[in-house]
Amino acid sequence: MNRLLYRLLGRHVNAGQLAGFVLANLCGMAIVLAAVQFYSDVKPLFTASDSFMQPGRVVLTKRVGTLGTLTGSSPAFSDKEIKRLAQQPFVKSLAAFTPAMFSVFATVGSQSMGMEFSTEMFFEAVPDEYLDVKSDKWQYDPESDDVPIILPRAYLNLYNFGFASSQGLPTLSENIVGKVGVRLRLTGTHTVKLKTGRVVAFSRRLNTILVPQAFIDDMNRQLSPDREPQAARLIVETTNPADERLAAYISDYNYDTEAGDSDASRTAFLLRTVLTVVLAVGIVITALAFYVLLLSIFLLLQKQTTKIDNLLLIGYTPAAVARPFQLLTIVLNALVLIGALAVVVLLRNWYLPLFGDLYASFEPSAFLPTLAVGIAIFLLVTVLNHIAIRKKVRAIWHLHE
Repeated sequence: MNRLLYRLLGRHVNAGQLAGFVLANLCGMAIVLAAVQFYSDVKPLFTASDSFMQPGRVVLTKRVGTLGTLTGSSPAFSDKEIKRLAQQPFVKSLAAFTPAMFSVFATVGSQSMGMEFSTEMFFEAVPDEYLDVKSDKWQYDPESDDVPIILPRAYLNLYNFGFASSQGLPTLSENIVGKVGVRLRLTGTHTVKLKTGRVVAFSRRLNTILVPQAFIDDMNRQLSPDREPQAARLIVETTNPADERLAAYISDYNYDTEAGDSDASRTAFLLRTVLTVVLAVGIVITALAFYVLLLSIFLLLQKQTTKIDNLLLIGYTPAAVARPFQLLTIVLNALVLIGALAVVVLLRNWYLPLFGDLYASFEPSAFLPTLAVGIAIFLLVTVLNHIAIRKKVRAIWHLHE
């Protein structure tokens, strides 16, 4: 009996309309799932500690002029200037670099070993949330003489490919540098302290020698309590690094930015924007395809109104009459889901090797989130189709009430 019902109701099914729906919905679903999977795979570029895709951060300094050089004045930001900058609509947050108010003399090696290097250096600090690297050794213990240090990766590159190659010295890896202790002599206006420094990480974006904020504050207070640190540099997190107001503000107040960081931030913002647009387009296409399927089903139901009416009158329930059309939508939506997942797999097999070449430590994410999103869309569309079809069949049944 059920087979007869299915054959009777399926006689006027338009294969061309259904094929059009499958194709349209396949395009929409594939775009949505591809965007989700692509974002999951490139997420390390956004969240990795040394990633250039981190939120737009710009390091600002005041331009040093001839008059300032002659008078010896420091190009520092006043509290008023910092407050004014923080109130700008394009600024999400900002922090000042805290300089060391004491001199730092560093020594590596020893005379007994036949190799000893000594140099004057400097320390700065920024709040931990503005660091682009993470290390479990980045901790300051007031009771310990050990000091964790973050060096710019550019410094190591200058040594390896500039100084070492010209002087016939061995090149150094990051691991080797991290194992070498640095004897530090910190000299302030009141006292002197001896510490041992150790490089725990290398920064790609912050071109300075960093120590923990707590260490800088503690040493400034102990060694040079009569000297007040001044904010010579600011690190600014922007809502949109491509905002023209940011560039205009920097130009109007004669500030300088560190090269490279702004350009990388704009690239990251552009990529986020493109992904958002692609995802939105996929959702729109999927919604339109869902609407096309409903129109096709409603048109099919309208053509078979008399047949459905007769079936209801001879004893078939609205649920039984609606079931063949509901099963049809399940099959079509399942075909769309399977096809979209296949497209995503093929696309992923193409771009993953490219990401591996561009980003050495790239690790693709699991496929499970994309599969979950696809199943969720399949269930949502199927449920909506079932509700709409059942309401349409009930509307035909209510004509006799």
